[in-house]
Parts: sequence; C-alpha cells; structure tokens
Amino acid sequence: MEQPANGAEPAGAAGGDAEALDRPLPEGVRRRVVALVSDAFGGLTVTELPPQLRQYARFTPTRRARYAGNAMAAALESDPVFRQRIGERFGQADPELAAAVESGSPPPAADPVDVAAAAYVLRPVGWVKLVAAAGEEVQRADAERVDEENRRELERLREELAQARAATRSETERLRTELDSARKEAESTHRKLRSALSDVKRGEAALRRTAAEIEAARAEAAVQVSAAESETRRLKARLAEAESAVEAGRRAAREGRSVEDMRLRLLLDTVLESAQGLRRELALPPAASHPADLVDAVAPGRMSPKDVAARALSDMDPALLDQLLALPQAHLVVDGYNVTKTGYPTMPLEKQRLRLLGGLAMLAAQSGAEMTCVFDGAELAAPVLLAPPRGVRVLFSKPGVTADELIRQLVRAEPPGRPVVVVSTDREVADGVARAGARPVASALLLKRLSRV
Repeated sequence: MEQPANGAEPAGAAGGDAEALDRPLPEGVRRRVVALVSDAFGGLTVTELPPQLRQYARFTPTRRARYAGNAMAAALESDPVFRQRIGERFGQADPELAAAVESGSPPPAADPVDVAAAAYVLRPVGWVKLVAAAGEEVQRADAERVDEENRRELERLREELAQARAATRSETERLRTELDSARKEAESTHRKLRSALSDVKRGEAALRRTAAEIEAARAEAAVQVSAAESETRRLKARLAEAESAVEAGRRAAREGRSVEDMRLRLLLDTVLESAQGLRRELALPPAASHPADLVDAVAPGRMSPKDVAARALSDMDPALLDQLLALPQAHLVVDGYNVTKTGYPTMPLEKQRLRLLGGLAMLAAQSGAEMTCVFDGAELAAPVLLAPPRGVRVLFSKPGVTADELIRQLVRAEPPGRPVVVVSTDREVADGVARAGARPVASALLLKRLSRV
C-alpha cells in the first residue's frame, strides 16, 4: 500500500473518512484495534509517532497495549497520517485481509472482529457498515454466550433444587425416625421413673424401720457403756495398786544391783585399759587379713567394660551406660562437641558447652565416676573462660592438637585394667580408643541417659 507523493491520502481513504460511527466502537473491536496498533507501533521511528505517543516507544507490545491503549486509540482517530502509517504496517503484516477489506469484500470465514478492526484502521468506503456488522456479530455472540450460560445456570439450579429436595426428604425421614426413637425412650424413662418412685417409697419405709432399730440399739449400747465404765473404773483402781507394788519391787531390785554393777564396770575398765597398754607396748599393727583370706580357693576376676558388653542390653539402652559407670574406678571421657552437635546443633557453642556440662555434673553426682569432657581448642585465639562444674574435669586441646588426639592421650595415660568409657560417634576415635583398651559408646546413648537426669 503506497503513500501518494504529495502526502494526500488515497481516494478510498478520503471517502472513508467522510463516514463516521454513530455509536461507540464495540469493546471487542476496540481491544483488537489497540492490539493492532501496539504490534505495528514498534516498526515506526520516534519522529513518525504522534508527540503524545513518543514516551511509549520503548515499551513492549503487551505493556504498551496495557498502559497506552487509550492514547493510541485517540491518536488513531484524530491523526490521519498516523492512521495511514498503521494501515501500511497492517497491510504488510496481513496483506490478504487488508486487500480484501479495502476492496469491500472481506472473506466470509474471517473473524468479524478482525475485519472490523482492519476496516477501522484502513477506512475504506463502507467501513462504518463493517464495524457496525462486527458489533452486531459480537453482540449476537455475547447474547448466545449469555443464553448458554443462563441455560447452564438454570440446569445447575434445577440439579441443586432436586438435590435439596432429596436432602430435605432424607432429613425429614431422619427427624421422624429420631422423633419415634425419642418417644420410645421417653416412655421407657417414664416406666423407669415410676419404678424408681416405688423403690424410693420402699426405701423410705425400710429407712424408718432401720432408724427405729438404731434407736433401740443406742439405748442398749448406752446401758452397756455405763456398765463397762463402772468395770473400767474398778480395773483402773486395781491396776494402780499393782503398778505401785511393781514400782516398789523395782526400786528394791535397783538398790540391790547398783553395788554389783559398780564392781563389774570397774573390773571391765581395768581390763580394757590393760589391753590398750599392752597393744601400745608391743606396737601391734592393725589386722590386715582375716582367717578366711588364708583358705586356698579361686577368687573371682574383676569386671571390665568388655564383660559388661557381654551381658549388655541394647547398645542404645541408657542402662548400659549405668552398668559401665558402676564399675570400680570407672573414668568417663566425653568428646564434647561431638555430643553437643549430635543433640542440639542449632544452639551457640557456649550454650552447648553449658548444657552438656550441667548434665554431666548431675550424672557424676549420681554415679560417683570420674568424668572428663574434652573440647576442641586447636583454633582458639585465647582460652575459654569457663567454671567447670563439680565432679567434671574440662579440657581444651592445645593449638595444633585436635580433641580426638587429646582423647587418645587420656586413654593411653590410664593404667591397664582401669575401666575407661569414651563417648564419641567419630568412628576413627572409637576404633583408636578400643585398640587402647577403652570402651567406646555412641553420643546418642549419653544424650538419652542425660535426658533422664
């Protein structure tokens, strides 16, 4: 579609501009026109755009259609040159539809909205009729859609009404059944009430008879109590006489024994002092053995952590740790951060240490075992300020020495045969201390035991 050299519009366009719509542009056609202008907008230079549209030159087509739709529609209506340029871009994008609209014979199969939008932009002779026809077609389609929606809504309401009626019938039947059941229950309750009233009357009569019997028993008991009180007073008088006689006899016996007791006590003190003097004179040591120690027999062996394992419960049973700590002179060595990061890893390190040491202090007080808690201090710039709890030794490894190595040193420092239990989930630490004779246990086992403290 070529533009005349003198800048004037084609004859068809001039004739189309003489026509005018007598009603607003249908909404569907307007949206299609704005989309058409937005798509063709990017093919124009800034100088080819109307001044009011130049600020939207860098927008994307979608964003341009959203924010500049009204401005583009107004410019298209008021600026014939801009409309002619948009028409040329449309002719390049869809030449078949543009040619058919300009010739006045749009394809029957074309979308009426597309035809109306093209006619509105190209303005051929009779474009108003094309736009009006598209508007009527859109209205007809909308009316058909509304009729179809109304029909579906009516069908839905009919179904809901049928369901409501069915639910109402079901609810009525249920309520009728419940009413019959309530009536039967009320009749049963009335019968039970009449039976209960009869029982109450019989109980009241029995209560009156029992009250009369109680009064008679009280009168008889009063007579018996009076007689018993008289007999008690007589017995008390005789008991007082007997106690007086016994006390007199005791006094006479004490006076007779006091001289013999004094002689015996003096003799006993003499013998004891003589024995103590003889022991000091001979410098006898305390008895270190007993006769039973000299009998030839086989003594039982002492239990070790391995013996406890042989009779153990589950490896994760806290009772296993109690058995190990009950061994004589047991020493519990704890890999501190390994335990805290297993039990409460989200807490700060300081709170992890305090929580673990508090639990170990209570466990030490309960078991009486020696306890040492080792923390990794290889990367510390300065010593940690910490007051160890009673019964727990707290050690940090030196710079360049890991906590694992410090634990192995502690195990090697113990004499052979002493029960040493090491708490760590680190497999390398567990294997190393096991070779040195210590018993490794998992950190989770200590955490379970501390949860019971």
